[in-house]
Amino acid sequence: MSKVLLVEDDPVVQAALVHALTELGHVVQAVGTAVAALREAANQEIDLVLLDLGLPDLDGVAALRMLRGVSNVPVIVATARGAESSIVSALDAGADDYVVKPFSSEHLAARINALLRRTGADRPKPGSGDVLVVGDLRVDVGQREARLDGRVLALSRREFDLLAYLARRPSRVITRRELIQAVWGHPHVGDDKTIDVHASWLRRKLGETAADPKYLHTVRGVGLKLSAPE
Repeated sequence: MSKVLLVEDDPVVQAALVHALTELGHVVQAVGTAVAALREAANQEIDLVLLDLGLPDLDGVAALRMLRGVSNVPVIVATARGAESSIVSALDAGADDYVVKPFSSEHLAARINALLRRTGADRPKPGSGDVLVVGDLRVDVGQREARLDGRVLALSRREFDLLAYLARRPSRVITRRELIQAVWGHPHVGDDKTIDVHASWLRRKLGETAADPKYLHTVRGVGLKLSAPE
């Protein structure tokens, strides 16, 4: 049983989602504003946040950036905004997944279960993992810490998951399909953009660009690989 923080200001939609999530076996805390959501996330143990972007007191993307300042809780954005720019903005702000309204309870359940698998049972316990070394890059899986040239990298949870998956397979080209299934937990149409966004942010933190890669390389039409600089 997981505790879900639902952030939705429309009372009709909120009631329907509370009912659906409860039927799926989750404990639901529902709020209608960004301020209330930030307060709940800071003061309670939350397993997942389901966030609408059209909030009355603060835009959902801005709220998401603030949420990332107090919590690393998994976040699924559930909104009527289906434009690619909105999806990219939400992913850049720290969202783990994005679903466009309307959606079925089965679709939502699949997204939630996939994300909880990635952040729950599949997450290594502190101190129990190994240290992956690729050149001057060290990825401590147990401590969920990455260092480059001795400097700690400020990675989001998903950026770390992506980096660790690639670091376990140095110099091997990992297909986009494999990355979506292994790192995000589900193959869905449109998730190529998800990989591109997270790879772009990861490159910035590694101090490189797609045009001048050092560690993270894009193999056009195939996927990504992590390898030590020559």
